[in-house]
Amino acid sequence: MPRYDYRCRACGSTFELNRPMAEANAPAACPAGHDDTVKLLSMVAVTGRAAAAPRPSGGGGGGGCCGGGCCG
Repeated sequence: MPRYDYRCRACGSTFELNRPMAEANAPAACPAGHDDTVKLLSMVAVTGRAAAAPRPSGGGGGGGCCGGGCCG
């Protein structure tokens, strides 16, 4: 379930809520009970290394008639 960040305009606190995407824009009260809150723009960082695709062995490209060696 997605996590959304909010800031309370009344007390200035920031807080997070886990809620379904269908309720992303629904009003959210801060933990102190204030109703004047705004949803913050969240930045998502994805880190890590992607595995490289293995290179074909042998001589040449892959796929296609002439690239696959069927032309004579």
